[in-house]
Amino acid sequence: MTTSPSTDIDRISELARTRHLRIAVVESLTSGALAHTVGAGEGASDWFAGGIVAYMTDVKQRLLTLEPGVDPCSAECAEQLAAGGLALFAADVCVATTGVGGPDPEDGHEPGTVYLGWATHDGVGHVPLQIDGGADAVLTATVAAASHLLRARAEEIGQPEHIELQPNP
Repeated sequence: MTTSPSTDIDRISELARTRHLRIAVVESLTSGALAHTVGAGEGASDWFAGGIVAYMTDVKQRLLTLEPGVDPCSAECAEQLAAGGLALFAADVCVATTGVGGPDPEDGHEPGTVYLGWATHDGVGHVPLQIDGGADAVLTATVAAASHLLRARAEEIGQPEHIELQPNP
């Protein structure tokens, strides 16, 4: 079931406030749209550490420790951007967006080829997407998917562990 970005942001806001999480985003493809969406969450000034928009590869390398030679439209890039953002913002969870919005292919990648990266203190990962439609459709769908991914990772952080109590003998 797909939720709307606003529903996901409401849940992220709740989780961040109750679990004292710091949230961050890194954007290449979405040009600030994800930060705008996340920053609209309730009490964001208390839990949204920030976001960075980095299009140029040298900026990604300097600020986010992207390794030279990594394809900017790849799972590896998305993961490195998320990990770099996690460190840069001293966050608990970071989601990154990268890909080709269109209308034309770039560096052998078709329009709508998107990678979302995520990073927490427990690890990194990515979600590949292939989104149909024009640049606006790719942007909208990417922000929605990234918001949902951010929510999913935030839900995993700081969950109370199940403790099974043993009766006293």
